[in-house]
Amino acid sequence: MPIPPGPFAGRTITDLARDLRAGQVTATELAERALDAAGALGPALNAFVTMDAAGALEAARRADEELAAGTDRGPLHGLPVAVKDLIMVAGLPATMGSRHFAQYVPDTDATCVTRLRRAGAVIVGKTTTHEFAYGPTGDRSANGPSRNPRDPERMSGGSSGGSAAAVAAGIVPLAIGTDTGGSVRIPAALCGIAGFKPAFGAIPADGVFPLSRSYDHVGVLAGGAEDCLIAYRCLTGETVDGSAAGSVGWIDPAGLFDGDPRVTRAVRAVLETGEEVRLPEGFAEEVRETYVAVQSCETAAVHAERLGRAPELFEPEVLERLRAAAEVPGWRYVRALEARERLAGLVEELFGRHDVLAMPTVPIVAPPVDQREFALDGRAVAVRPALLALTSPWNVLGLPALTVPAGLVDGLPVGLQLVCRPGDEPLLFATAALL
Repeated sequence: MPIPPGPFAGRTITDLARDLRAGQVTATELAERALDAAGALGPALNAFVTMDAAGALEAARRADEELAAGTDRGPLHGLPVAVKDLIMVAGLPATMGSRHFAQYVPDTDATCVTRLRRAGAVIVGKTTTHEFAYGPTGDRSANGPSRNPRDPERMSGGSSGGSAAAVAAGIVPLAIGTDTGGSVRIPAALCGIAGFKPAFGAIPADGVFPLSRSYDHVGVLAGGAEDCLIAYRCLTGETVDGSAAGSVGWIDPAGLFDGDPRVTRAVRAVLETGEEVRLPEGFAEEVRETYVAVQSCETAAVHAERLGRAPELFEPEVLERLRAAAEVPGWRYVRALEARERLAGLVEELFGRHDVLAMPTVPIVAPPVDQREFALDGRAVAVRPALLALTSPWNVLGLPALTVPAGLVDGLPVGLQLVCRPGDEPLLFATAALL
């Protein structure tokens, strides 16, 4: 059964900001609603690892005082926000979803958190992450699995699964996550909300525990694309003005992964327009190999000492993946870095004809928690590569990518993914607005 909607379900940042400035609600009341909802709905979803009631209420009180004195920090002023548990928030535990960091409390904020505070946002707590963000399913964490508000027996997706669940359930209107192969967009799509991975480096990753430094992005999750855009502006200072929608090229997802045709039909129906675009021959295999080689080597480097010192503290599936990653030879890493340049050139040719590329975000609906294989058209399909297939190429290339809700299949959400070149974000969001 779906989780009952929380107080921020269906409420946009613009709506909340207007009510706050009109005196119809206070920042303190908004924080209290978020904290109460987290207490009521959070346990069923396992969306949060840590709540900060005292800190949130104090920040909300300051936000109210500032507004009363005429200081307005912008659209996020006084609004409750959740932060993924591998992004540092001073004074709050940062477990990274792992027993290795069960007692760790950072004393400084990540850069993105500093920017949230500067924008007046009220941080209410830390959200569940797949251990060390090393998985798209969201169900391997020292804190237990995060769950899908549409059906708690289903995956939220990962690794920013707690952030997606918290927004989709209406506990908070906005959450921050990270995206290395799809970790913002996958859970956003599976939970029925919007998620935006900016261009590589657009939001600094300082103070974010790394998974793969070449691919790690900080991203945002919200109810809709407009709220993602508002948060992106606040976190970057970028002025992404209105624009006419760009020309759209539709990529048949079967060119990257042969998933559920019902998902493809549902997403294609939402888009309605868009010329068919054929990916270059061999692109899918090369981008997949490039992604795996770079991520494996960089992730193994991050955890080399922990693997040798205390392997028993890793969740078993994550440990198995890390040991496999450590076996990837260095020459594959070097060749993969070279391949990125070639792949970027191939995709640039596609953008020569279209401003925005479109496809499903995930080629399947949310599988049950803990499921690792499922049957599709009489064949066995592995869950992990299916979840990552349509999102990870854009991490390899560092391109902005946005997922927006695109209806339901079997009562479960599916997402439409839009991709553009860095600098074309106005076209991306204008296209999303038309949908």
